[in-house]
Amino acid sequence: MRVHVIPGDPPVELVLRRSGRARRISLRVSSLDGRVTLTCPQGVPEGAALDFARDKADWLRQQLARTHDAVPVGIGCDLPFRGRLIRVLHAPGRGVLAERDCVHVGGAPDHAAARLQGFFKQTARDRLAAASDRYAAALGRPYVRLTLRDTRSRWGSCSSRGGLMYSWRLIMAPDDVLDYVAAHEVAHLAEMNHSPRFWHHVTQLYGDCSAPRRWLREHGPGLHRYQF
Repeated sequence: MRVHVIPGDPPVELVLRRSGRARRISLRVSSLDGRVTLTCPQGVPEGAALDFARDKADWLRQQLARTHDAVPVGIGCDLPFRGRLIRVLHAPGRGVLAERDCVHVGGAPDHAAARLQGFFKQTARDRLAAASDRYAAALGRPYVRLTLRDTRSRWGSCSSRGGLMYSWRLIMAPDDVLDYVAAHEVAHLAEMNHSPRFWHHVTQLYGDCSAPRRWLREHGPGLHRYQF
């Protein structure tokens, strides 16, 4: 991958990536960090790919202007937890205690982000495991393991061997959104596709999922603006 700059006001920095799978030139602006990726098929001249990006320069600047500003996590900041904004406060001791409107973080203030991330991950694991256990029992299909990651492109996945993966940032979303994602991935234990049969399983496990799906489309990308 190579870094290029499209001149202008402001200049746009992008990464040129070649892909054997790509069938056409494409541009992507990351909602997490604003990084611009120019993907082009093997065999397409670099100049042609850069010309494509230059033609889209105004569109790129508009997209970059809309990207969420990064929020460094630390003492005094506000961040979402289970669907509501809470204030991060320093407290004596070394533990982390979440209340309705705030979360108390002990230890050195400059370690608050790491402690909060650990607390969020553990809380996410507990809630996702409970939801996955409940849905798997209702479906009659056990899963083999549950892992957490900080993924950009998906909130969860299910492997053909029965492994469930979730983004730990789901703990920042409302409870019903986390529950829906768990039901969605557990339903893949029965159907490894998005066929009508799959969505029937999701509805049987969760119910009407239109609201949490809409929430993820509208608000999900904003969860990545918080930098731990």
